[in-house]
Amino acid sequence: MVTASHGTVPPTDQQSIGQLLGRLSEQSSKLVRSEIELAKAEISTSVKKVGIGAGLLAGAAFFGFFAFAVLLATAIIALSGQMALWLAALLVAVVLLVLTVVLALLGKKRLDDGAPPTPERAVENVKLDVDAVKEGLH
Repeated sequence: MVTASHGTVPPTDQQSIGQLLGRLSEQSSKLVRSEIELAKAEISTSVKKVGIGAGLLAGAAFFGFFAFAVLLATAIIALSGQMALWLAALLVAVVLLVLTVVLALLGKKRLDDGAPPTPERAVENVKLDVDAVKEGLH
C-alpha cells in the first residue's frame, strides 16, 4: 500500500484534481451567468433611455408640424390685412416653436445618454475576473 508520506495518495482534507476541476467549472459557469445578467440589465437601461429620447423627438415633430401649419395660417391672415388676427396667430406659432425646441433638445440629450448601449459594469467585471484568474495562475 502506498502511503500519504510518499505523495501518491491525497490526504483526506484535500480535494482531488477532478473535484477541483469540477468546482472550477461550476464556479466559472455561475460567474458567466452572473455577468450575462448584469450585461442584460445595463443594456435594458440604455434601451429604455433611447426609447424615451425617441418619444420626445416624436413629440417635437408633432408640435413642429402644427407650428408650421400655424405659421402658414399666419402668413395667409397677415396678407389679408387684419393686423390683430395675424399677431395672435404668430404668438401661437412662437409658443409651439418653443415647445418644439425644448422637446427636441430633451430628446437629443436622452438619445446621447443611452447610445451606444454598452454594459460598462459587466465589461469592467469581466476584466477584473480575467485579471484575478491571471494572478491565480502565477
